[in-house]
Amino acid sequence: MTENSAPEPQQPRGFSTETLDLPGWTHVYSGKVRDLYEPADEAVRQQVGQDCVLVVASDRISAYDHVLASEIPDKGRILTQLSLWWFDQLDVVHHVLASTVEDGVPAAVEGRAMICRKLDMFPVECIARGYLTGSGLLEYQARGTVCEIPLAPGLVDGSRLEQAIFTPSAKAEVGEHDENISYNDVVAMVGDDIAARLSELTLKIYTGAEQIARERGIILADTKVEFGYDAGSGAITLGDEVLTPDSSRFWDAATYEPGKAQPSYDKQYVRDWLTSAESGWDRSSDVAPPALPADVVARTRSRYVEAYEKITGRTFA
Repeated sequence: MTENSAPEPQQPRGFSTETLDLPGWTHVYSGKVRDLYEPADEAVRQQVGQDCVLVVASDRISAYDHVLASEIPDKGRILTQLSLWWFDQLDVVHHVLASTVEDGVPAAVEGRAMICRKLDMFPVECIARGYLTGSGLLEYQARGTVCEIPLAPGLVDGSRLEQAIFTPSAKAEVGEHDENISYNDVVAMVGDDIAARLSELTLKIYTGAEQIARERGIILADTKVEFGYDAGSGAITLGDEVLTPDSSRFWDAATYEPGKAQPSYDKQYVRDWLTSAESGWDRSSDVAPPALPADVVARTRSRYVEAYEKITGRTFA
């Protein structure tokens, strides 16, 4: 189950969290960050359509497969507004139908919600990498490959790849780890034609976005996107969020230096604090992470805002 493919309204699943009372809408699912609602009365269905879902981004933040007790103020609005900006830049069919109150978004979630086509999501996290880091670096150091794709020898943390590669993972339930898989695994899951199309679309999105980000002084190291099947049009459609600090690794081009970990525009402050002696948290335990200090929350919010403003050229208000 993903954040754009809702189960039956009678049986909410996913992450357990407090939900909003949105007149005309019924909560059906919560992921780590987003909550899904479906039209609950005829008036709303007539305005927005039957086969749609309201995707509401919360201020929740997750790390190491835990949803933290602390929230990052404005995070939901930043992610939504950045996704909407990217959807406008990309030449690809996407799921967004509306994002304004005038078009049916409840006023209570204006700015952090989108009305979207309901999609039958493919069980694949579609990842494109143009730089070597993270879990890809670990596999490369062990075997010289990433998702079984051989790479040139001598690469280091942060190395730019000669060509961006499609490195998918299998979706996991909330609280579980996604698992890196090979292209052949994707073929086994969805078939040759769809696997080829998912790879093609993922690399197209990455290549176009990487160029746009680079023009703004930002390096897009890698990104994760999700696709679903739109029963109405028969099209493979881009869903969920796109090219945000939660789904992508953005680096400052001015400070980029291969051979070491690069500071990123995401929740790195959160990860660093959780694994520090100050937090006292054992990542290998079953104990939930502690609440974040106020300064970590503030610095993380600042990093999200900076990413939004550098990429879009807009001021976040």
